[in-house]
Amino acid sequence: MTDVTRVLSALEHGDPSAAEQLLPLVYDELRKLAAARLSHECAGQTLQPTALVHEAYLRLVNPPQSSPAAGDDKEAVHWNSRGHFFAAAAEAMRRILVDNARRKQRPKHGGQLQRVELDEVVSLSDDRAGELLSLHAALDKLAAEDPEKAALVKLRYFAGLSHQEAAQALGISRATADRHWAYARVFLRCAMDDADKSS
Repeated sequence: MTDVTRVLSALEHGDPSAAEQLLPLVYDELRKLAAARLSHECAGQTLQPTALVHEAYLRLVNPPQSSPAAGDDKEAVHWNSRGHFFAAAAEAMRRILVDNARRKQRPKHGGQLQRVELDEVVSLSDDRAGELLSLHAALDKLAAEDPEKAALVKLRYFAGLSHQEAAQALGISRATADRHWAYARVFLRCAMDDADKSS
């Protein structure tokens, strides 16, 4: 059993010191994943890799409170493996980026306005926040149809894992990951194109 798996198990069983032990073990890897993910974002991104890692980590080790009707207990966190933890980290990063994109599109935060530096002569035509929201909606459709294919996309796109790393995290063969990836890319492109046509 690796150190990460041991600490994840302790965290699952309510050990209060486990969260403190986990961060040093996974921080560098999470920061690399966050930096890789943010490198695909448009210029002017205000979210930094360190902030993304910290927010994702807090969401992972401090799950939201359950409903008052169910009592005051926190939802149980169940980590099957190191790969499961990093898959959950990819999902947390995705949700943070989507929340950030939604926030930026609100009128209070500039809505559809884009920041342009004074020395820029070319106007910005790419709307990465809109693209991310479109991808998010398409990914939700894929997850409803085939959760494993959606998990592969999340690990590749949002966590920045290589094809082989994503396959290992999901416990599938490289050939299966190749088939899933080919299907998911076509599915997402079609779903995003359909959304563009309807808007």
